Amino acid sequence: MSPPHLLAVSMLTVIVIGTLFLKLPYASETYVSWIDALFTATSATTVTGLSVLDTQHDFTMFGQTIIMLLIQFGGIGLMTFAIFTLLIMGRKITLRQRVYLSSSFSQETSGGVVKLVKSLVCFVFIVETIAFVILSIRWVPIFGWKDGLFYSLFHAISAFNNAGFSTWSNNLIGFVADPIVNITITTLFIIGGLGFTVVTDLISNKRWKKLMLHTKLMITGTLVINIISMFVIFLLEYNNPDTLGSLSMNSKLIASYFQGVSPRTAGFNTINIGSMEDATLLYTMLLMFIGAGTASTASGIKLTTVIVVLLSTIAFLNSKSEPVIFKRTIKREVIIRSLAIIIISLSIVFLFLFFLSITEDASFMEVMFETVSAFGTVGLSMGITPDLTSVGKILLIFLMFIGRLGPLTFAFLLAKPHSTKVRYPSDQVFTG
Repeated sequence: MSPPHLLAVSMLTVIVIGTLFLKLPYASETYVSWIDALFTATSATTVTGLSVLDTQHDFTMFGQTIIMLLIQFGGIGLMTFAIFTLLIMGRKITLRQRVYLSSSFSQETSGGVVKLVKSLVCFVFIVETIAFVILSIRWVPIFGWKDGLFYSLFHAISAFNNAGFSTWSNNLIGFVADPIVNITITTLFIIGGLGFTVVTDLISNKRWKKLMLHTKLMITGTLVINIISMFVIFLLEYNNPDTLGSLSMNSKLIASYFQGVSPRTAGFNTINIGSMEDATLLYTMLLMFIGAGTASTASGIKLTTVIVVLLSTIAFLNSKSEPVIFKRTIKREVIIRSLAIIIISLSIVFLFLFFLSITEDASFMEVMFETVSAFGTVGLSMGITPDLTSVGKILLIFLMFIGRLGPLTFAFLLAKPHSTKVRYPSDQVFTG
């Protein structure tokens, strides 16, 4: 199989296994239908966070543990775990396996990809362990040793993998003003959203000048968009009594920061999403569509894709032949790929939005928010997920799968590429 086919099959395998486990009698407190089990398994494996069931009340601790394991497998990738297991066993990694890995991490070459896997797994273990300890110090005194430790581990894994699943029905609304919980959770999903390539580059190269252009764009872009988003949420929701209006100034700032950085595929919320202003919802959908970094635990069209298109537009308006940033030129094929990703993504979102508008008895804003959230594997919802029709659930299952697989990878699964050496003369086409 080609790398895109293998990625799709491996993800489907995890989803099927997860569905079977969630259907076990001791995995749930209430009856769970096959479609609800499949939806939950898909949402966890694709690290989305949308849920048709109440994770707190409908699943036992065993069921929640299955969800947690699906999140970890889905965020890091089944291929990564498989290769790491082979490395522990002392097996050699074949060239074909290296090619599969490089494809899953969006690497142009397979060189150094095994080293990347080693560094990645160790880094994930260290970061999640540190977060687990910090959250345990906060939650064990409140919930006791058993529940406190489990909640800490669950949220550490869910946050790092940008899943958005919580063990509480109201997500993290109960900790809207808690600085420890807010800082720990946001730090986890920001690190996870930067991408493993960026993390490895930062570890290997301590100086800014030595960093790859991709790393510089991700760090700069993440910092800028997070600051802007925080102030946008703060200004739009400042007087809304159902979100920030009733909070103190410090709590408003903390909640604005959390809800400003969360939509780029993390999916946690400390305020009621369904009560936000329309302008805030629209801006949140933009963040969900953009997503975070390539080769990360996040999805969306990716932040660097947007940056490349913006830089190309600026270069065109300034009559420059090519975009330049940080004294580096962006390749033409990268620009074309970025445009293709945006067009394919918009087409997918429009198609599923069209059908969901037909099948679901909800407002257009609610349906559109749910659609973009599923495509970006974010998990934020205005509250219509449990009330979806069976057809709507199936549509969102497909959309979450496509969103996690990646629009370009999904297009490669359907396309039949062929190369040709024949070139035709160019001609004029008028646009704009």
